[in-house]
Amino acid sequence: MYNAHLTKEYTVRGLLGKATDDFCEDGRLVEKTTYDHVTREKLDRILALIQGSHQKALVMYSNLDLQTQEAYEMAVSGLIRPMNKSPMLITGIRCLQFAPPEFLLEVQCMHETQKQLRRLVHEIGLELKSTAVCSQVRRTRDGFFTLDDALLRTQWDLPSIQGAIQAAAPRVAAELEKSLRPGPGTQLLPGPGRPWDSEGPNSALGQEGQVRH
Repeated sequence: MYNAHLTKEYTVRGLLGKATDDFCEDGRLVEKTTYDHVTREKLDRILALIQGSHQKALVMYSNLDLQTQEAYEMAVSGLIRPMNKSPMLITGIRCLQFAPPEFLLEVQCMHETQKQLRRLVHEIGLELKSTAVCSQVRRTRDGFFTLDDALLRTQWDLPSIQGAIQAAAPRVAAELEKSLRPGPGTQLLPGPGRPWDSEGPNSALGQEGQVRH
């Protein structure tokens, strides 16, 4: 599942008007600012810019040649994934609620950490010519697992866990096959973490095999 680079989904709650040392609401206060000038339209504009810049980064880390039809269709379908490790990549972000000083975001991303999500709220505040802290981060989806797949605390026992694994196995196999299978004719390009030479990927795989042996 790691190599599939599946996305996760979060709801992230922010609070305008202050900054802390760790980007959390209960952190040490370092600054207070006004936020009367912040509007939903301004926030939506910032979120669109963030998503656009991360989509460009996702294409770069995927090493796909978007000149091919198959790669273009993968991009349109949201199936592009990085080939190797990458920084946090946001595949989707939107505002669910806006009631200053509070706002609620929905974020789809990969390779993230909790601190990076909190920092994201901080940076959004700065882009809005204000400040903001993160008051809540809640994961609502992990890959193809949603809250509906979660076990209640009373179900944290071996039989329930085994049953959940067995029930999910066919769906996991199908989703992984779809995520890991490149489109027919998809052209990969040399890029970060993919040291191909002029002869293409086959020679690189051969070199890696020699190193392992």
